[in-house]
Amino acid sequence: MPVTSISKDPAALTMTIVADFAVPQQRLWDAYADPRQLEKFWGPPTYPATFTRHDLYPGGRSLYTMTGPEGDQHGGYWEFLSVDPIDSFEIVDGFAAVDGEPNKEMPTTRMVFDFSTTDSGSRLTMVTHFDSLEDLEQLVAMGIEDGTRHAMSQIDAVLADLRTFAAELPVLAQILSDTQVRVSRVIKGTPEAIWRAHHDPKLLQQWLLGPDGWTMPVCETSEQVGGSYRYEWEREGGEDRFGFEGEVLESAAPYRSVTTERMIGMPGEGTTNELTLIPVEGGTLLSILITYPNVELRDTILATGMTDGMETSYQRLESTALG
Repeated sequence: MPVTSISKDPAALTMTIVADFAVPQQRLWDAYADPRQLEKFWGPPTYPATFTRHDLYPGGRSLYTMTGPEGDQHGGYWEFLSVDPIDSFEIVDGFAAVDGEPNKEMPTTRMVFDFSTTDSGSRLTMVTHFDSLEDLEQLVAMGIEDGTRHAMSQIDAVLADLRTFAAELPVLAQILSDTQVRVSRVIKGTPEAIWRAHHDPKLLQQWLLGPDGWTMPVCETSEQVGGSYRYEWEREGGEDRFGFEGEVLESAAPYRSVTTERMIGMPGEGTTNELTLIPVEGGTLLSILITYPNVELRDTILATGMTDGMETSYQRLESTALG
């Protein structure tokens, strides 16, 4: 078990947890930077977590839900106050409803995560700051100490798994709920370069083409909240034209954007796409959380071979727009 000590200081209103690991500091950092890995150990074994948002940058936000054995759900959120890759990050940690809204009836804490290199690998020191002695006692009584021990007992298996999240793997699509799918891939480039490749029309027309034999004659983009975009593709020769359009809901270059998406000329609701870019070993973890209006549309789009086309495009991105 990685936890080597847990100490409480009622006078300073803090609880400090120290955990040691037999892996390099970068590997330990990446386990917290990658929501696919983080959710495998953030919740206790009987209450696994699902992260639907994880923005590891100052001003960013994370949202997660822990689901119990009876199907009961408990939400939480992080607000990132500071991030110093690969050494530390500081967050406000709070309880939330399943829809992500903060539960103001429960206490919040400030947590500092410090990562360091040791002779045998790496160390994580987590210091939790409470607003009052009552908050400290309440959360300890709720099982925060034992919960942390049980949750972190799972981290060694995640750190030892060098295959599931390897940087060279193709696009991975994970069904998170009836209406949400997370698509992810490590791209060999910086967040700044990948952001630019997603918003510069000339670069987009080089790589966002799906299978060979297609062109992108229309590419209108926007980085501004309230702005709109429009993409149209056609086969070489001008046949089978189709496209998508939407609006920009959020934009925080070069780490996060949220857009709507609907097929041009098709009735019905479209999707909401949340793009997040986080630097990790080997490049940048690109994650897209796609929210569908219903399970039927989700399954229909997944059945089209969406991820195969995305993988072809991302390979082209690495060899052209980022080359």
